Amino acid sequence: MSGNLMTNKQERFTLYQGQKQIGQRAYNLIIGATLLYGFAVNAFMITAFEGAFDHMNQWVFLIGYIVCVIIGAMLTRSDSPVVSFVGYNFIVVPLGVVLTMLLPYYGSQLVFDAVLVTGAITLVMMIAGSAFPNLFLSMGRTLAFTLLAVILVELVCVLILHRDFAIFDYAIVLIFSGYIGYDWAKANAYQRTVDNAIDSAVDLYMDIINIFIRILAIMSRND
Repeated sequence: MSGNLMTNKQERFTLYQGQKQIGQRAYNLIIGATLLYGFAVNAFMITAFEGAFDHMNQWVFLIGYIVCVIIGAMLTRSDSPVVSFVGYNFIVVPLGVVLTMLLPYYGSQLVFDAVLVTGAITLVMMIAGSAFPNLFLSMGRTLAFTLLAVILVELVCVLILHRDFAIFDYAIVLIFSGYIGYDWAKANAYQRTVDNAIDSAVDLYMDIINIFIRILAIMSRND
């Protein structure tokens, strides 16, 4: 198993020979610490590199972003916590670039409010995921197909109709809120290993960042 970068997610539910299970508290602490690390990197990039990416070629950025995220997604499927953490950074850094370019368009108070709302949604959905794990675990395919459909329709509206509808922001927030409950329920169903804790944090990080960006958009429309 070691070194296999294409480990199926279903294998996270099984403890293999050589893998060590850790306690629930340590498992949750690693998830939390990994999440905080990602947010800290993003905060540092926003502060240290403000304006640094403003003149970056859009196609260069888009291609680089896609390549980094694909590499990150592949690496986080490894059963090695070190490799998974490296993959996490391949996701955190390009999203940090996105936030560095995006946040200057919003006031500091708006950003702060969006952080609070995102934090509240995250807390509520994690509690819900703990309280109703079977319900959320059954929602995986529904969430995936719904997200894909919303993204495709949004792309059609933006690229072809040249329209940007607020309903898409609300839909994405709703879907990724469901994903937080789903990913947290999965995290608690996985074998408690260091690698699974990191992988779970990656999933939650993506959910939270997507909610934060859309909450910002919603608040800016209503400001």
